[in-house]
Amino acid sequence: MGMFIFVAMSYIPSLDKRILYEDNHLIAVNKRSGEIIQGDKTGDEPLSEAIKRFLKVRDNKPGNVYLGVVHRLDRPVSGVSLFAKTSKALSRMNRLFKEGNIRKTYLALVENSPVIPAAELIHYLTKNEKQNKSYARNTPAEGAKKAVMYYTYLKKTDRYHLLEIALITGRHHQIRCQLATMGMPIKGDLKYGARHANKDGSVSLHAHRMEFIHPVHNTPVVIEAAPVFFKGDL
Repeated sequence: MGMFIFVAMSYIPSLDKRILYEDNHLIAVNKRSGEIIQGDKTGDEPLSEAIKRFLKVRDNKPGNVYLGVVHRLDRPVSGVSLFAKTSKALSRMNRLFKEGNIRKTYLALVENSPVIPAAELIHYLTKNEKQNKSYARNTPAEGAKKAVMYYTYLKKTDRYHLLEIALITGRHHQIRCQLATMGMPIKGDLKYGARHANKDGSVSLHAHRMEFIHPVHNTPVVIEAAPVFFKGDL
């Protein structure tokens, strides 16, 4: 399961070098902060469309290229982004996500150190559509979705603290909201209380690793992306 290296496409800068995993059914790319997974009201080209164009040219496909979005990362977040190249793979991956059979690990730089070095966080999140922001509470409430994650303190940098996150559920802005609720806003995340913005508009949250059983081949898959987009802070 090595990285595939292909001839670079000038109109899709270094996309070939960002492919983390690929076979006949799946393709994973190291998403850059600022990229969107799917189209939105901004009108910016999403990563999914860029990958489709790349595959069409690289593989010399005469017709339309199928590409299904398996999961989504927030625009300012970087890391492992997985797509399905077949409808069969998409439906099966959707089932794996729904049943909680995907292990997702993130890295986050936060402004304050945790009181406890490692802990499970459970909150109930509500989403404010107008603000595009989630709010956490400690007890269940109507319309609130249960959010579960684990964090482990890894190390201190000059001004920040590095955490590893095991994400159990996949709620809107879950990691950003839960960490901020615990007094640990992510570096650069002004929406959730960070003191300063990152120069490139990113938040220092990175989808580091994804592990699952391949939906077609039934073999273990581990996809990992080094946190190159904020390594200068480490």
